[in-house]
Amino acid sequence: MDKIRILWADDEIDLLKPQVMFLESKGYEVVMVTNGHDAVDECATGNEFDVVFLDESMPGINGLETLTRIKQINPNLPIVMITKNEAETVMEEALGSQITDYLIKPVNPNQIWLTLKKILDNKRLVREKTSSDYQQEFRQIFMQLQSGMDYIEWAEIYQKIISWELKIDHSNSNEMADILSQQKKEANAAFCKYISGIYPHWMKNPSEGPVKSFNLLREKVFSHIQPECPTILLVLDNLRFDQWKVIEPILLERFKLQNEDYFFSILPTATQYSRNAIFAGMMPADIEKQFPQYWVGDIEEGGKNNFEAELLAAQIKKVFRRDIKHEYFKITQVQAARQLQDNIFNCLNNDLTVIVYNFIDMLSHARTEMEVLKELAGDEKAYRSLTRSWFANSPLWAALERVSEKDVKLIITTDHGTIRVNTPVKVVGDRETTSNLRYKVGKNLQYDKKNVLELKDPGQAGLPRPNVSSTYIFAKEDGFFLYPNNYNHYLNYYKNTFQHGGISLEEMICPIMHLRSKA
Repeated sequence: MDKIRILWADDEIDLLKPQVMFLESKGYEVVMVTNGHDAVDECATGNEFDVVFLDESMPGINGLETLTRIKQINPNLPIVMITKNEAETVMEEALGSQITDYLIKPVNPNQIWLTLKKILDNKRLVREKTSSDYQQEFRQIFMQLQSGMDYIEWAEIYQKIISWELKIDHSNSNEMADILSQQKKEANAAFCKYISGIYPHWMKNPSEGPVKSFNLLREKVFSHIQPECPTILLVLDNLRFDQWKVIEPILLERFKLQNEDYFFSILPTATQYSRNAIFAGMMPADIEKQFPQYWVGDIEEGGKNNFEAELLAAQIKKVFRRDIKHEYFKITQVQAARQLQDNIFNCLNNDLTVIVYNFIDMLSHARTEMEVLKELAGDEKAYRSLTRSWFANSPLWAALERVSEKDVKLIITTDHGTIRVNTPVKVVGDRETTSNLRYKVGKNLQYDKKNVLELKDPGQAGLPRPNVSSTYIFAKEDGFFLYPNNYNHYLNYYKNTFQHGGISLEEMICPIMHLRSKA
């Protein structure tokens, strides 16, 4: 059994050595820090603790402020406030911030031990209840996966799996996490089989099936625009459903959730294709045909998404048959994010303000390249935690907090998700083959057909054809494409990284949420 890990923050930590030695003799692991900043950093960097002991009076940021920041990172982490101050107002504020318990200094080892027993027995009961409930639903999910499901049922099963992932995150049940991970893998295998069969039909009959990237704005956004209430459309690149669920509680502090919905990203589930399709309101092949000046091919030089504002304006004019007052922002740097924070009230002058925010996309790419981020986001749970921590402390949330003081509609969505890849798939291509790990476009591709969805006629899937013999292939489940040369090097480099472009629940089934400020 893993040791119970305790984080203890107290500026007089040297005086607590008897208590710490006592706890260590009982088999607990104690991590000690001397200030609130270090306590917050320990929680924010992916370190897992079962309970936090927090001194109320510390230099820098005090215990109450530290408590608030830790709760933003992990709202379910039990925190015990330790204080010399018995003033009623202090304890009321601490209890209002959801402390689990409090102790008055000086504390003796037995007090600490009894508090831990009380808290951890409660956590054990929660863990056992979560495991029991999942075991009951495991069979139901298994049976659903064996039946022929439509896209509505696939969206429901994916959201159900995510709900269990988050519950098991909080219960710290490693055994259940392993079982759920295997069930999710089985779900992805069945989903890839479903998409391989149905996707060509959806492309031939665009009005059938789910809302997809190219009709997202028409179906889910434009009808909500009203002159009396400004609308902000926030597109968070790479936002998955599970990441939405961990930032949702933060947003609900200031906004009311009016509708939780989904759409399916087109293939490839890559920004160049899916986000251009969203803003143009058409498939990539049609963009290339009608707006050749705005489409940059895979192997051509230049930014692939530099004309989203122009494509959006053209779609607005086509749908509304007039020009509504709108503005488009793309945030890729901290300086631009802070400018948005400062000028967010200007958005209230528009009928529609579109904000494309690229942080999550940059996070997934940076995680591939930076060893420290691989440690911080080593698995799905840590990736979710890092997303939540970023959002809670971002200029974006600060801007949304400001604008929430006014009556405003907020629509949050994405262009596609990502999947953590683990299974290498060999492919051979020439120099003009695209470099993406989850899809390839080329004219002389060699691959094992059972590992991919192949589209030999890109036009039937609404995709551009760089040359007459171009073929698109898409990776299934958690596969990623590797060339035979330097195979082992790239295998080790890309294995266990978050990628997009292929077919998976995480990449294709995307959230779109409608909120309104509580003001």
